[in-house]
Amino acid sequence: MPPSFPKPARRRSPHKLSDEKSAAHDPYASGKGSSRSEPMRGPRPARKQERPGQKEHGENIREPQKRRSFRKDGATSPERGPERFEEASGVDAVETPLLPGVKPVLEFLESTPERVDTVFLRKGRHSKDMDRIADLCRAVGVRFSLLEPSLFSRIYAGGSQGVVARLFEAGYVDLDDLLAKVMDAPLPLLLALDQVRDPGNAGTLARTLYALGGAGIIAPRHNGVYLGAAAAKAAAGALEKLPVAKVGNLGQALDAARKQGFTIYGAAAEKKSSSLNEANSAPVENAFAFRPRLPAVLVLGSEEEGMRPGMEKRCDTLLRIPMLRNFNSLNVAQAGAIIISAFVRSLG
Repeated sequence: MPPSFPKPARRRSPHKLSDEKSAAHDPYASGKGSSRSEPMRGPRPARKQERPGQKEHGENIREPQKRRSFRKDGATSPERGPERFEEASGVDAVETPLLPGVKPVLEFLESTPERVDTVFLRKGRHSKDMDRIADLCRAVGVRFSLLEPSLFSRIYAGGSQGVVARLFEAGYVDLDDLLAKVMDAPLPLLLALDQVRDPGNAGTLARTLYALGGAGIIAPRHNGVYLGAAAAKAAAGALEKLPVAKVGNLGQALDAARKQGFTIYGAAAEKKSSSLNEANSAPVENAFAFRPRLPAVLVLGSEEEGMRPGMEKRCDTLLRIPMLRNFNSLNVAQAGAIIISAFVRSLG
């Protein structure tokens, strides 16, 4: 008779062991009819506290923030305000007069190019008409810009055939014509806006210059201010009456004015007057005491950077406004108005 050996103990399933351990340690396991435990339940989360500005029942009592959106004409709703994308596109987002379409833009460039400020072309669109538009812009001196589709659609979301022109309703004049007619104005003075980009400041300067008898404004075509709705509002009708010339190179425009007998003046900030005098051989004079030589061009720079070095070198005289307190807070429109009035005093 063969020897008998004890049967080995039956191994328990590791899953069952795990289930039994879970049941032993799980206070929520039922323990009836099954060794498998129910899922662990943690403590109930604390009630979410109400955020500041909410009522007890959770209703938000604060005004929701309004999203800014562009209309098809490139403007925003009046209560929402413009988004700041002018630096990338050169577009004034508030009530900008826009002309869409290939044929309309071609007609304006051929018949009244002085009313076209900038032409925007959408990248990725190519045609003979679009090439014709670019050629006309170069021929008549109108700035044109190629924009990515995303930015182009923010300027004008409707049907445009990839072409939109931004208009200047009053129309620009030719620089030579402007220089030739300066002596017809009560005050033979032109303003040259170097790096002035705020339309409110530009409009205010136009208003002051026209009221005091000035002859016109010279503005650069690139990196210059757009004299649209915001500028027109600040100008209070002066931009429709005051000649404005847009030039491709402001330095060359000043050189042309000097050749025709104009004196070039520049506005110098009080804190920069000494350094400007060292960098430039032009004398720095008190704006309240100098004797203007007319006809003249007054160059005004931006509040942040002032005039560019190339413009400073072309000035015959730099004018500073003496400050009786240590308080340098005049913006370009205020400083320009003060210096323009100093020119008026010379008329007697």
